[in-house]
Amino acid sequence: MTDLAQRLKERDHSLWPENNVSDNRLGWLDIPARMAALAPEIQAWADTVKHKQIVLIGMGGSSLGPEVLRAAVDSDRLVVLDTTDPATVASVAARDAFFLVSSKSGGTLEVQSLLAHFWEQDPDPTRYAAITDPDTGLFKLAKERNFSRTFVNPPDIGGRYSVLSYFGLVPAALLGYDVAQLCTEAVETNFEEAVRLGIEMAEAANEGRDKVTVVVPAGRFATFGLWIEQLIAESTGKQGKGCVPIPTTEPETGADRFISRVTFQKPTDLGREFYRWEVATAICGSLMEVDPFDEPNVAESKANTARVLEALPLKAPAEEPAGSTVEWLRTQVKPGDYVSLQAYLPYAYQHELEQLRRYVRDELDGIAVTAGFGPRFLHSTGQLHKGGANNIISVQLVPAEATGDLDVPGKPYDFDTLIRAQSIGDYESLGAHGRRVRRVAVTTPEEVK
Repeated sequence: MTDLAQRLKERDHSLWPENNVSDNRLGWLDIPARMAALAPEIQAWADTVKHKQIVLIGMGGSSLGPEVLRAAVDSDRLVVLDTTDPATVASVAARDAFFLVSSKSGGTLEVQSLLAHFWEQDPDPTRYAAITDPDTGLFKLAKERNFSRTFVNPPDIGGRYSVLSYFGLVPAALLGYDVAQLCTEAVETNFEEAVRLGIEMAEAANEGRDKVTVVVPAGRFATFGLWIEQLIAESTGKQGKGCVPIPTTEPETGADRFISRVTFQKPTDLGREFYRWEVATAICGSLMEVDPFDEPNVAESKANTARVLEALPLKAPAEEPAGSTVEWLRTQVKPGDYVSLQAYLPYAYQHELEQLRRYVRDELDGIAVTAGFGPRFLHSTGQLHKGGANNIISVQLVPAEATGDLDVPGKPYDFDTLIRAQSIGDYESLGAHGRRVRRVAVTTPEEVK
């Protein structure tokens, strides 16, 4: 263990398989110390933003960490918008808001579409700031439009490992966090203990206990599960193997479970847990002999979406009756499987989706069940769904009717068409990998029961 810890600290690229991408992905190891020195500057800038509402436009690593930080302080000042669902987009008021546009690549379709939507409503550059890597399309656009500020993130940090960089700390400052303390908590993380967690996770997966059940506290820290899902699934789910993260607020057991509990006393404890799990996941990848820093299958659904949008009108796959879904699942389930509930629905159904997750779990004798909103999960657990083991049974929940009428500026389609195209693209990608998938049209998740 000490050897693994030392090799990781020294950025030994041979920890991971040949041709891994770690040579430009290990900046997260010392970013807490680097950002601690910049904390006063970040805080000073945040203090100049007087708007009551901050809208963060992002996807994946750019949005999940900020949402965890927001929920932990129970703040309604920050709205994290990482969906193309028209009802959810329409619910965000642009008037008097400040927009934080966040994208590592600077070219994410969802971010571009959402930015176009809000910019059309209010093209005041003083109310926009960007977080991105150097010389991206977003970097150039922010300069072109004279955004009030552009935070240029170190390019040697992957999206899912970026929460302790500008991508997480700028939103944290706007939420009133002591940014320096968040960084200090991360710096003081017990590195050896984090490595031990990674070893245990990998050993469990290699023994067939690949459902990493992370028990998080109920209430404002429960959203930590959103972040941990992306980190573990996108890092380990490839080459026909992977750890399946199951965040839950209540104990779940089973022969295929690896259980870990996460505790928090105060919001800045997130700094410690973010860093601890990053270390653990990097080590887990090493022992599972996968590259925890690439995402080879994520681009598939993106490419499929683009292809679907080029051939409008949409040609959707057949939809099955919602009420018979659990019976269908019973005919599919084998030992070691898990069910993935994939809801292309408004975020307003978050509670109902979690209730459905628990219902399916209980109806299927405690099987591991994950639940997520699309297109959010395409930038998170989507890598595992296609690149991991073929032990997934997917249930796509798509809206029976359009949830809104909202055009995407400059495009020949609206947001309803976009999110449906994303669901179709992912359906086709799952099918191409031989995954079992059922598509049902619903108004609410409760119709599946």
